[in-house]
Amino acid sequence: MPFTVVFLHAHPDDEALLTGGTIARLSSEGHRVVLVTATDGAAGLTSTSTIHAGSLAAVRRRELLKSAEILGVSRTVQLGYGDSGLDGSGAPSTLGGDPSMQPPFAGVDLDTAAAPVAEVVAQERAAVLVGYDAAGGYGHPDHVQVHRVARRVSDLSPGVTLLEATLPREPLAWSVGTAYRLRHVVPALRGLDPNAWSVANSPRAEITHRVDVRGFTDAKRAALAAHVSQSRSDADVRTLHVLSALPRPVFRLLMGWEWFVGPRSAYQRYSRHPLAGIRKS
Repeated sequence: MPFTVVFLHAHPDDEALLTGGTIARLSSEGHRVVLVTATDGAAGLTSTSTIHAGSLAAVRRRELLKSAEILGVSRTVQLGYGDSGLDGSGAPSTLGGDPSMQPPFAGVDLDTAAAPVAEVVAQERAAVLVGYDAAGGYGHPDHVQVHRVARRVSDLSPGVTLLEATLPREPLAWSVGTAYRLRHVVPALRGLDPNAWSVANSPRAEITHRVDVRGFTDAKRAALAAHVSQSRSDADVRTLHVLSALPRPVFRLLMGWEWFVGPRSAYQRYSRHPLAGIRKS
């Protein structure tokens, strides 16, 4: 039986990077997917050529809508909060970001931020709400706030199952540590912080759902490619550019699974929930 899933993401492009395959899979199976994006992405790192095309927030909105269309999203909602930036201040990046007229999402009162999301969940009679893990992935203030807000919306929405998008900590920490040892040969790797990645995302033991999206990596790749502004930077190579440039078989190998954590209080419900059909770890 079809059901509705509401995905809450921090910035335009997070939907494709973290959950693009799952969104595409759910949509292809006849389920309704609603995408809620908290911020305008105006503090994002980009290139001067992108800014010359107009407001970064406006550019990223167009990119978000294109990505959502590719993934089969039925409804897109933008809350319109300011992008808090990596330091939480909302200040634009030194490479193209522009200041937002809205308060930074990370500093918004929890109940205030949760109210419009809870309204969407109620309107849609959603069965599932997707947020982020407790670490906020790599710790961006807006990602941590998404975790808090999704938990609050879950409290306000009885009967809705909360899943939290994440990545397995151990293999990523190993990969970053290995790459960091090459920093003297590849200068671009000198900015890596292995210690930060040792506490990022979620330990494998906490991951409850591993979703096979290998059949939907073409859609995920196309959705990532839609976020052109985030694949360009005047200073360094962006992750989206690297991923989009991977050969198709390599992309499928690296991006063919997506991971989620279920709060312990809800875990016993999974066996009789529609998402039980999605493979657990």
